[in-house]
Amino acid sequence: MNRRLAPYVFVGPAMLLLATFGVFPILVAAFVSLTNMNISGLARWSNVKFVGFANYTKLFRDPDFWQALWNTVFFVGVGVPAVVLLSLAVALLLNRSGGRFFKALRAFYFVPAITGIVAISLVWSYLYNTQFGLLNFLLTSVGLKPLQWLSDPWLAKFSVGLVAVWRGTGLNIIILLAALQGIPRDYLEAASLDGANAWQRTRFVTIPLLGYALFFVTVTTLIGWLQFFDEPFVLTKGGPLGTTTSVSLFIYKEGFQQSQFGYASAGSLVLFVVIAAVTLIQLRMRRRDIEY
Repeated sequence: MNRRLAPYVFVGPAMLLLATFGVFPILVAAFVSLTNMNISGLARWSNVKFVGFANYTKLFRDPDFWQALWNTVFFVGVGVPAVVLLSLAVALLLNRSGGRFFKALRAFYFVPAITGIVAISLVWSYLYNTQFGLLNFLLTSVGLKPLQWLSDPWLAKFSVGLVAVWRGTGLNIIILLAALQGIPRDYLEAASLDGANAWQRTRFVTIPLLGYALFFVTVTTLIGWLQFFDEPFVLTKGGPLGTTTSVSLFIYKEGFQQSQFGYASAGSLVLFVVIAAVTLIQLRMRRRDIEY
Protein backbone atom coordinates (compact mmCIF):
# COMPACT_ATOMS: atom_id res chain seq x y z
CA MET A 1 0.00 0.00 0.00
CA ASN A 2 1.21 3.48 -0.85
CA ARG A 3 2.36 5.25 2.32
CA ARG A 4 0.65 8.45 1.23
CA LEU A 5 -2.69 6.69 0.89
CA ALA A 6 -2.42 4.60 4.05
CA PRO A 7 -3.61 7.34 6.47
CA TYR A 8 -6.66 8.08 4.33
CA VAL A 9 -7.56 4.38 4.15
CA PHE A 10 -7.53 4.05 7.93
CA VAL A 11 -9.30 7.36 8.57
CA GLY A 12 -11.78 6.89 5.72
CA PRO A 13 -14.35 4.67 7.52
CA ALA A 14 -14.50 7.00 10.53
CA MET A 15 -14.89 10.04 8.28
CA LEU A 16 -17.63 8.25 6.34
CA LEU A 17 -19.54 7.52 9.55
CA LEU A 18 -19.08 11.12 10.70
CA ALA A 19 -20.37 12.45 7.39
CA THR A 20 -23.33 10.04 7.35
CA PHE A 21 -24.52 10.50 10.92
CA GLY A 22 -23.10 13.96 11.68
CA VAL A 23 -22.78 16.26 8.68
CA PHE A 24 -25.59 14.85 6.51
CA PRO A 25 -28.35 15.24 9.16
CA ILE A 26 -27.29 18.85 9.70
CA LEU A 27 -27.58 19.55 5.98
CA VAL A 28 -30.98 17.86 5.85
CA ALA A 29 -32.19 19.88 8.85
CA ALA A 30 -30.93 23.08 7.19
CA PHE A 31 -32.90 22.26 4.05
CA VAL A 32 -36.06 21.26 5.93
CA SER A 33 -35.91 24.49 7.96
CA LEU A 34 -36.47 26.40 4.71
CA THR A 35 -39.71 24.54 3.97
CA ASN A 36 -43.15 24.18 5.53
CA MET A 37 -42.76 20.42 5.96
CA ASN A 38 -45.24 18.82 8.36
CA ILE A 39 -46.72 15.36 8.83
CA SER A 40 -48.43 15.46 5.43
CA GLY A 41 -45.14 16.24 3.73
CA LEU A 42 -43.75 12.88 4.81
CA ALA A 43 -46.53 11.09 2.93
CA ARG A 44 -46.59 13.33 -0.14
CA TRP A 45 -43.62 15.48 -1.17
CA SER A 46 -45.83 17.75 -3.30
CA ASN A 47 -47.30 19.17 -0.08
CA VAL A 48 -43.89 20.59 0.87
CA LYS A 49 -43.26 24.20 -0.16
CA PHE A 50 -40.17 26.36 0.03
CA VAL A 51 -40.76 29.24 2.46
CA GLY A 52 -37.26 30.68 2.76
CA PHE A 53 -36.47 32.17 6.15
CA ALA A 54 -40.11 32.38 7.25
CA ASN A 55 -39.57 29.73 9.92
CA TYR A 56 -36.66 31.67 11.39
CA THR A 57 -38.70 34.90 11.40
CA LYS A 58 -41.53 33.12 13.16
CA LEU A 59 -39.10 31.52 15.58
CA PHE A 60 -37.53 34.77 16.74
CA ARG A 61 -40.99 36.27 17.22
CA ASP A 62 -42.25 33.30 19.22
CA PRO A 63 -42.41 34.11 22.97
CA ASP A 64 -42.35 30.37 23.76
CA PHE A 65 -38.99 30.03 22.02
CA TRP A 66 -37.53 32.96 23.93
CA GLN A 67 -38.81 31.53 27.20
CA ALA A 68 -37.19 28.19 26.34
CA LEU A 69 -33.97 29.98 25.43
CA TRP A 70 -33.83 31.88 28.71
CA ASN A 71 -34.67 28.69 30.61
CA THR A 72 -31.72 27.01 28.90
CA VAL A 73 -29.46 29.93 29.81
CA PHE A 74 -30.59 29.57 33.42
CA PHE A 75 -29.93 25.82 33.44
CA VAL A 76 -26.50 26.31 31.89
CA GLY A 77 -25.58 29.14 34.27
CA VAL A 78 -26.54 27.13 37.35
CA GLY A 79 -25.89 23.55 36.25
CA VAL A 80 -22.48 23.75 34.58
CA PRO A 81 -20.61 25.40 37.50
CA ALA A 82 -22.40 23.11 39.97
CA VAL A 83 -21.47 19.94 38.08
CA VAL A 84 -17.84 20.93 37.46
CA LEU A 85 -17.17 22.17 41.00
CA LEU A 86 -18.95 19.25 42.66
CA SER A 87 -17.14 16.74 40.44
CA LEU A 88 -13.79 18.34 41.23
CA ALA A 89 -14.47 18.39 44.99
CA VAL A 90 -15.54 14.73 45.10
CA ALA A 91 -12.62 13.65 42.87
CA LEU A 92 -10.15 15.42 45.17
CA LEU A 93 -11.71 13.75 48.20
CA LEU A 94 -11.64 10.29 46.65
CA ASN A 95 -8.09 10.76 45.44
CA ARG A 96 -6.87 11.51 48.98
CA SER A 97 -8.59 8.52 50.49
CA GLY A 98 -7.67 4.86 50.15
CA GLY A 99 -8.98 1.51 51.28
CA ARG A 100 -11.70 -0.77 49.97
CA PHE A 101 -14.49 1.45 51.21
CA PHE A 102 -13.41 4.41 49.09
CA LYS A 103 -12.79 2.17 46.08
CA ALA A 104 -16.39 0.99 46.39
CA LEU A 105 -17.46 4.60 46.85
CA ARG A 106 -15.89 5.49 43.50
CA ALA A 107 -18.10 2.93 41.81
CA PHE A 108 -21.10 4.25 43.76
CA TYR A 109 -20.61 7.77 42.37
CA PHE A 110 -20.48 6.39 38.84
CA VAL A 111 -23.82 4.56 39.12
CA PRO A 112 -26.01 7.57 38.09
CA ALA A 113 -24.01 7.91 34.85
CA ILE A 114 -24.98 4.40 33.72
CA THR A 115 -28.54 4.35 35.08
CA GLY A 116 -31.43 5.00 32.71
CA ILE A 117 -33.00 8.43 32.90
CA VAL A 118 -36.48 6.93 33.23
CA ALA A 119 -35.46 4.98 36.33
CA ILE A 120 -33.71 8.01 37.80
CA SER A 121 -36.67 10.30 37.15
CA LEU A 122 -39.09 7.76 38.61
CA VAL A 123 -37.12 7.63 41.87
CA TRP A 124 -36.82 11.43 42.07
CA SER A 125 -40.51 11.89 41.25
CA TYR A 126 -41.30 9.85 44.37
CA LEU A 127 -38.86 11.93 46.39
CA TYR A 128 -40.52 15.13 45.12
CA ASN A 129 -44.07 13.86 45.62
CA THR A 130 -46.06 16.44 47.58
CA GLN A 131 -48.19 13.83 49.43
CA PHE A 132 -45.81 11.05 50.45
CA GLY A 133 -42.41 12.16 49.17
CA LEU A 134 -39.35 11.74 51.36
CA LEU A 135 -38.25 15.38 51.02
CA ASN A 136 -41.55 16.79 52.25
CA PHE A 137 -41.63 14.18 55.02
CA LEU A 138 -38.25 15.44 56.25
CA LEU A 139 -39.45 19.05 56.09
CA THR A 140 -42.63 18.38 58.01
CA SER A 141 -40.76 16.30 60.59
CA VAL A 142 -38.77 19.40 61.60
CA GLY A 143 -41.82 21.67 61.60
CA LEU A 144 -41.47 23.18 58.11
CA LYS A 145 -44.15 23.43 55.45
CA PRO A 146 -44.10 20.98 52.52
CA LEU A 147 -42.96 22.38 49.19
CA GLN A 148 -44.40 22.04 45.71
CA TRP A 149 -41.17 20.75 44.22
CA LEU A 150 -42.42 20.28 40.65
CA SER A 151 -45.48 22.56 40.71
CA ASP A 152 -43.99 25.88 41.77
CA PRO A 153 -42.61 27.67 38.67
CA TRP A 154 -39.31 28.76 40.24
CA LEU A 155 -38.75 25.79 42.51
CA ALA A 156 -39.38 23.38 39.63
CA LYS A 157 -36.32 24.76 37.80
CA PHE A 158 -34.04 24.00 40.72
CA SER A 159 -35.69 20.63 41.33
CA VAL A 160 -35.17 19.51 37.74
CA GLY A 161 -31.67 20.97 37.71
CA LEU A 162 -30.76 19.11 40.90
CA VAL A 163 -31.57 15.77 39.28
CA ALA A 164 -29.42 16.65 36.27
CA VAL A 165 -26.53 17.75 38.51
CA TRP A 166 -26.73 14.51 40.49
CA ARG A 167 -26.78 12.45 37.28
CA GLY A 168 -24.06 14.43 35.52
CA THR A 169 -21.32 14.30 38.14
CA GLY A 170 -20.53 10.58 37.91
CA LEU A 171 -18.66 10.50 34.61
CA ASN A 172 -16.86 13.76 35.35
CA ILE A 173 -15.66 12.43 38.69
CA ILE A 174 -14.11 9.40 36.97
CA ILE A 175 -12.38 11.61 34.37
CA LEU A 176 -10.97 14.01 36.97
CA LEU A 177 -9.98 11.17 39.28
CA ALA A 178 -8.02 9.54 36.46
CA ALA A 179 -6.29 12.85 35.77
CA LEU A 180 -5.47 13.28 39.47
CA GLN A 181 -3.89 9.87 39.65
CA GLY A 182 -1.74 10.76 36.67
CA ILE A 183 -0.12 13.73 38.43
CA PRO A 184 3.47 12.88 39.43
CA ARG A 185 3.98 12.73 43.19
CA ASP A 186 7.28 14.59 42.81
CA TYR A 187 5.50 17.91 42.34
CA LEU A 188 3.42 17.51 45.48
CA GLU A 189 6.40 16.33 47.52
CA ALA A 190 8.48 19.29 46.33
CA ALA A 191 5.71 21.71 47.30
CA SER A 192 5.39 20.03 50.68
CA LEU A 193 9.14 20.38 51.30
CA ASP A 194 8.82 24.08 50.45
CA GLY A 195 6.30 24.45 53.26
CA ALA A 196 3.03 24.40 51.29
CA ASN A 197 0.03 23.09 53.22
CA ALA A 198 -2.69 20.84 51.79
CA TRP A 199 -4.80 23.72 50.45
CA GLN A 200 -1.81 25.43 48.84
CA ARG A 201 -0.71 22.18 47.19
CA THR A 202 -4.21 21.73 45.82
CA ARG A 203 -4.60 25.35 44.70
CA PHE A 204 -1.18 25.95 43.15
CA VAL A 205 -0.05 22.47 42.08
CA THR A 206 -2.93 20.03 41.61
CA ILE A 207 -5.58 22.22 39.98
CA PRO A 208 -3.20 23.86 37.42
CA LEU A 209 -2.03 20.38 36.38
CA LEU A 210 -5.68 19.42 35.83
CA GLY A 211 -6.06 22.13 33.19
CA TYR A 212 -6.72 19.85 30.22
CA ALA A 213 -9.04 17.52 32.15
CA LEU A 214 -11.01 20.46 33.57
CA PHE A 215 -11.26 22.02 30.12
CA PHE A 216 -12.59 18.76 28.64
CA VAL A 217 -15.08 18.30 31.47
CA THR A 218 -16.26 21.91 31.19
CA VAL A 219 -16.76 21.76 27.41
CA THR A 220 -18.63 18.44 27.43
CA THR A 221 -20.75 19.50 30.41
CA LEU A 222 -21.62 22.81 28.75
CA ILE A 223 -22.64 21.10 25.52
CA GLY A 224 -24.74 18.62 27.46
CA TRP A 225 -26.60 21.34 29.36
CA LEU A 226 -27.21 23.33 26.18
CA GLN A 227 -28.98 20.19 24.93
CA PHE A 228 -30.83 19.77 28.24
CA PHE A 229 -33.82 17.53 27.56
CA ASP A 230 -34.19 14.30 29.54
CA GLU A 231 -34.99 15.55 33.04
CA PRO A 232 -37.60 18.21 32.13
CA PHE A 233 -39.22 15.86 29.61
CA VAL A 234 -39.65 13.01 32.09
CA LEU A 235 -40.29 14.97 35.29
CA THR A 236 -42.37 18.00 34.27
CA LYS A 237 -43.01 17.81 30.50
CA GLY A 238 -41.73 21.39 30.40
CA GLY A 239 -44.14 22.74 32.99
CA PRO A 240 -45.35 24.39 35.05
CA LEU A 241 -46.22 27.26 32.71
CA GLY A 242 -43.25 26.40 30.48
CA THR A 243 -40.70 27.32 33.16
CA THR A 244 -38.71 24.10 32.66
CA THR A 245 -39.01 23.93 28.88
CA SER A 246 -35.52 23.93 27.36
CA VAL A 247 -34.74 24.66 23.72
CA SER A 248 -34.34 20.95 23.02
CA LEU A 249 -37.71 20.20 24.59
CA PHE A 250 -39.26 23.08 22.64
CA ILE A 251 -37.88 21.59 19.42
CA TYR A 252 -39.25 18.17 20.34
CA LYS A 253 -42.71 19.54 21.04
CA GLU A 254 -42.87 21.49 17.79
CA GLY A 255 -41.50 18.63 15.71
CA PHE A 256 -43.04 15.50 17.18
CA GLN A 257 -46.16 16.80 18.93
CA GLN A 258 -47.18 19.62 16.59
CA SER A 259 -45.67 17.90 13.51
CA GLN A 260 -44.11 21.19 12.35
CA PHE A 261 -40.87 19.70 11.08
CA GLY A 262 -39.72 22.78 9.19
CA TYR A 263 -40.25 25.01 12.21
CA ALA A 264 -38.57 22.50 14.54
CA SER A 265 -35.62 22.20 12.15
CA ALA A 266 -35.16 25.96 12.27
CA GLY A 267 -34.98 25.77 16.06
CA SER A 268 -32.48 22.91 15.89
CA LEU A 269 -30.25 24.91 13.53
CA VAL A 270 -30.30 27.88 15.90
CA LEU A 271 -29.34 25.59 18.79
CA PHE A 272 -26.57 24.06 16.68
CA VAL A 273 -25.15 27.50 15.90
CA VAL A 274 -25.24 28.47 19.59
CA ILE A 275 -23.44 25.28 20.66
CA ALA A 276 -20.84 25.64 17.89
CA ALA A 277 -20.20 29.30 18.77
CA VAL A 278 -19.84 28.60 22.49
CA THR A 279 -17.48 25.68 21.81
CA LEU A 280 -15.32 27.73 19.43
CA ILE A 281 -15.09 30.55 21.98
CA GLN A 282 -13.94 28.10 24.63
CA LEU A 283 -11.35 26.60 22.28
CA ARG A 284 -10.00 30.04 21.43
CA MET A 285 -9.80 30.99 25.11
CA ARG A 286 -8.01 27.74 25.92
CA ARG A 287 -5.57 28.23 23.03
CA ARG A 288 -4.87 31.79 24.20
CA ASP A 289 -4.13 30.55 27.72
CA ILE A 290 -1.68 27.98 26.34
CA GLU A 291 0.09 30.59 24.21
CA TYR A 292 0.55 32.90 27.20
